[in-house]
Amino acid sequence: MPSASTTRRVLAVSVIASLTLTGCQVLDDADPALGQAERTLDLADDLAALLNRTMELTYSADYLLAGGQTATIAQTQDPARSTYTWPGGRLIVTWQATTHCETAAGRATCTLKAPPVPDVLNTNTPMTVLHAETKRRGLVAPLFVMQMLTDAALDPDAVVTRRSTTLAGHRATCFDVRRSADDFTACMTAEGALGSFSGQVDGKPVELTLTRYHETVDDSAFDLPAGAAVVDGRTATS
Repeated sequence: MPSASTTRRVLAVSVIASLTLTGCQVLDDADPALGQAERTLDLADDLAALLNRTMELTYSADYLLAGGQTATIAQTQDPARSTYTWPGGRLIVTWQATTHCETAAGRATCTLKAPPVPDVLNTNTPMTVLHAETKRRGLVAPLFVMQMLTDAALDPDAVVTRRSTTLAGHRATCFDVRRSADDFTACMTAEGALGSFSGQVDGKPVELTLTRYHETVDDSAFDLPAGAAVVDGRTATS
């Protein structure tokens, strides 16, 4: 896994490159530009540190979704795996497989697919994706939120403001992002867990709020539903 300092340097270089391309650091008008550049670098540094905490975290978190439904996101580091659970469904991501379970008429069916390809944002743990499926269920992956925040930090036209709050008894930092394409608000806890999200994800409204946070994960979070029919599709996709 990249060290925190390495990740910060990568983000800092990206921010500097962005400012250079947009001409925001013209020395003839240095004071305002340098002030903005410093604020942008501070934001990038904070996001890099937060990203490292998110990647290294072992936790389980319960969320309230829009419409009153609930969901759980959990991840562990040893072994490296993550899972999303919502009413009637579960998504489990490991290096061995991505497993999608759905329950209909009282019976669960779980389909195993080839494991995800490692992502630049997540080189140590399984990539917490199947983005289209989580989005369809009103969820959003924490690392995808971090990607959205990083993109906003590198966007010279975006306005990002920060504020402190408390969610489910945990300190959190909220980022209010105003962009021409997609305004959103995302809160991350001090531990690095997703605290809340409200906005558009690929044109679909997503809203969730943390209701309970656990520093440990029960192994049963990664179990298939009892009596589930299993369809192994890994061979066909390998």
